[in-house]
Amino acid sequence: MRAVLIACLFVGLAYGQDTVNHAIVNADVDRTLDATSQLLKVTELLTLEVAGGASVSSFLYFVEPTLQDHLAYIEARVAGKDKASSKLLEVKETKVKGHETIKVFRVALPAALSGTSNDKIRVYTVYTHAQVPHPQEITQLEQQLVQIRTNLYHYSPYNTRKQSVKVLLSSSKIESYSKEPKPVSESGKEIKYGPYQDIPPFTAIPLSVHFENSSPFLTVTNLLRWIEVSHWGNIAFEETIDIAHTGSKLKGTFSRLDYQRGLTSKSAVADFKTHLPASAKDIYYRDEIGNISSSHVRKILNAVEVEIKPRFPLFGGWKTHYILGYNSPSADFLLKSGGNFVLQTRVVDHIYANQVIDKATVKIILPEGSTNIEIHAPFKVKRLPDEKHYTYLDFSGRPVVVLELENLVDEHTQPIQIKYAYDRMHLFFEPLLVITSFALLFAVVIVYVRFDFSIAKSKKE
Repeated sequence: MRAVLIACLFVGLAYGQDTVNHAIVNADVDRTLDATSQLLKVTELLTLEVAGGASVSSFLYFVEPTLQDHLAYIEARVAGKDKASSKLLEVKETKVKGHETIKVFRVALPAALSGTSNDKIRVYTVYTHAQVPHPQEITQLEQQLVQIRTNLYHYSPYNTRKQSVKVLLSSSKIESYSKEPKPVSESGKEIKYGPYQDIPPFTAIPLSVHFENSSPFLTVTNLLRWIEVSHWGNIAFEETIDIAHTGSKLKGTFSRLDYQRGLTSKSAVADFKTHLPASAKDIYYRDEIGNISSSHVRKILNAVEVEIKPRFPLFGGWKTHYILGYNSPSADFLLKSGGNFVLQTRVVDHIYANQVIDKATVKIILPEGSTNIEIHAPFKVKRLPDEKHYTYLDFSGRPVVVLELENLVDEHTQPIQIKYAYDRMHLFFEPLLVITSFALLFAVVIVYVRFDFSIAKSKKE
């Protein structure tokens, strides 16, 4: 089944196979690798040119083979001064003959191109688990070092006339980095390569950078999110989260004294901030032991910020488990569309900055009697068979939409839409059921007290 995508992200696999148009040339490529967090974010500004008087309406974008298994997100825009002024382009995953093992996307241009484009195309990709801890184990007093191994050049099926590469790091403490091909320059937290001229298609030059990165390497290994919709004015959200520190593992014993004195690795995580919808209320944060009172809640612009502080700091290899829940007015998420209703809500919340979610299961409980359920998502989601959920006074059970997602990042905190048909008369079913039950009970009591069940009648005086 082909998934329709909004926001220019992943789509279902296109039928057939694409071919490379060799008339397209990368006139200029400006490539930036951002490793300032646990994620690797790659931004490529492309200036395209079409030779021989041909005209094209799209081009192929190949994902670097060493990184394709880590790809979490991709989008393409016409580069503007800011995101608001840049036009989003359509991106579709495809297959190219002779390169079936490579992830390839076809990017639609804003207009047919012949000659040299006046616009730059900005392709933005996010990769998870691309920074590998090296060494894999450190003591409590040591700082975390990571290593990036990828291709220096933009991996492209087209000739590249000019290219420059910039690597942004989280620290100026660099153990080693690739010093070829020249020119190469290092300045603080930044390494510059190039410019390079006349690069043939699919040229691969290894790039390796070994540096200190004390960013929180937190990974949500499993997320179960419940969304319960009520047409009586409330929507309940609850998340059960398993989270682990996937950076360099702690070697040796943990000293609480050294930790309190600040003699510890900067990569240890004591707390993080979760952002909930601005209308969130009745917030609770607990685990198997009970309520965790060390959390703090405050209102910020367009959100409610919850400071999540686990019962113990998280070092490499450590993990924790907790439950976070809240309520919100249904008016903020539920819309009326003709004879149907549309639930518009984020598939996941912002759990922490630069988040990585390996696996998420989202269960959306709709009111009893909901039918014709449709899902519209701005990225690829897997819908599992619907389930039934029974609560008090339910007769046929409430339909539960089950979605499964993998490899999520901050860019996936976008709204999805669940469209369903619902007869408002179902709202009165449960109140009428209660009223009828009490009416029958009273009727039985009235009849019972008015009957005389004695065997013999008492004599009148």
